[in-house]
Amino acid sequence: MKVYGDLQSGNCLKVKLLLSFLNIEHEWIHVNILDGETKTDEFLTKNPNGKIPAVELDDGRYLCESNALLGYFSENTAFLPTDTYTKAKVYEWLFFEQYSHEPFIAVARFIQKYLGLPKERAAEYHALQAGGNKALQIMESQLSKTQFLVGNEMTIADISLYAYSHVADEGGFDLSRYPAIQHWCQRIQATPGYVGMA
Repeated sequence: MKVYGDLQSGNCLKVKLLLSFLNIEHEWIHVNILDGETKTDEFLTKNPNGKIPAVELDDGRYLCESNALLGYFSENTAFLPTDTYTKAKVYEWLFFEQYSHEPFIAVARFIQKYLGLPKERAAEYHALQAGGNKALQIMESQLSKTQFLVGNEMTIADISLYAYSHVADEGGFDLSRYPAIQHWCQRIQATPGYVGMA
């Protein structure tokens, strides 16, 4: 199995983390987004949307979209509950990550860390702060009650939201305001098989 990604990307880290926690053998193929490597004709045959991560399964089929990949690899493992309601709560957090968290925190991080906060994107960067802090506050509230986002066992909800939350400071978000998130990050980092960003 081949995984196409960049370990500076939170979306790619999600997949790498789950595969590592589950000890699933794979070949990691580095793809540089900033150099346009996701826009080549060859890459677009793997993912027509031109984004990473992308996975080539052993049978030659491709799967894309980080949270879909988490769902695929976590099936029949402890990272995805079997109870219908609890499983739906996991997916609730996955949708939250894509719509209410990542568009603020990951984009602010990209503007600050990769683009160096250029003047022409400063207004956009500052506008992202309120939405990102709202998402972090919702997580903080839940993590003040439970060890992980869906109860007291780690699920793919945690892996998905950890990816950009633990580097939210690189997008201007002050994690010292969120002690429950900080402790949650430490619990994830202490899990056997943990791998961090490159």
